[in-house]
Amino acid sequence: RYVVLTTKHHEGFTNWRSPRSWNWNSVDTGPHQDLVGELGKALRERNLRYGLYHSLMEWFNPLYLADKKGGFKTQDFVSKKMMPELYDLVLKYKPDLIWSDGDWEAPDSYWNSTTFLAWLYNDSPVKDTVVVNDRWGRGCSCHHGGYYNCADKYKPGTLPGHKWEMCSSIDKLSWGYRSNMSIAEVMDEASIIEELVQTVSLGGNYLLNVGPTKEGVIVPIFQERLLALGRWLDTNGEAIYESQPWRVQVENSTDKVWYTSKGPVVYAIFLLWPRDSVLELHSPLPSPHTRVTMLGYAGTLKWQQSPGTRLLITLPHLPPSPLPPPSGWVLKLEGVK
Repeated sequence: RYVVLTTKHHEGFTNWRSPRSWNWNSVDTGPHQDLVGELGKALRERNLRYGLYHSLMEWFNPLYLADKKGGFKTQDFVSKKMMPELYDLVLKYKPDLIWSDGDWEAPDSYWNSTTFLAWLYNDSPVKDTVVVNDRWGRGCSCHHGGYYNCADKYKPGTLPGHKWEMCSSIDKLSWGYRSNMSIAEVMDEASIIEELVQTVSLGGNYLLNVGPTKEGVIVPIFQERLLALGRWLDTNGEAIYESQPWRVQVENSTDKVWYTSKGPVVYAIFLLWPRDSVLELHSPLPSPHTRVTMLGYAGTLKWQQSPGTRLLITLPHLPPSPLPPPSGWVLKLEGVK
């Protein structure tokens, strides 16, 4: 469970008092607050891991533009601005995660990525705990990193061999806040739950983005979506947090039943309620000791084995909306293989 804050995006404004960004930071202007420090304190009081997003590039910085114009044969921007800020972030705030971005225009040799990462993992104050993503130079994504982002909203389709993260945004068209955003351009809660379930079933972490307003407010429609996801996790989080991919990630017969596991326990997550309230599962192999329950529902569920279908599970006759929200339910399967 972790939160990632944008400490600096491509425009170069820093959300802490960077000594290399005089008068263009959140302490010298705007809110006059160290947003990186304040959020870190609040998260750690709640036992959440703290991640810092940091853009290597800056669209308008004259030092960067000069390096770029010269084919990145000079490193004035890296040595005078970018790297000092990155070291400053680590030393001041001791992040659990670094979410690097803005790397694609230049190779890792320009950014001095390997030098920084060697320090981070060997000598920094977070050397034993920190993790990083895979955006440290052109061509690095999906090849090098503690975990892979590969691309924005990346969906691998099959189980990857390396830890990965799916980064998505509630606003379908933007990572920042848009005052002209329409409701049709906002992910609904069923779509968010589906992305989360697919990602975790395939061994990934799910990072869901919201863009605050210039006043630092998370607008009500984003709040509503995040709170709805939180309510769903209150009921079904057992199948999500600290789970592992199972030997089968999704039923071959449908893309609406996904699996996760914890030790011998298997969780079947179905996103559509079957019309006859009987769920067919082809992958789990039952035994005389098989026990089926539903997260958020008291009591065991009846099941039977039939030829051609491994498990037929009779679901409870639920009232119209017993579990918020009405999308995505979890069966806990014990005693199956």
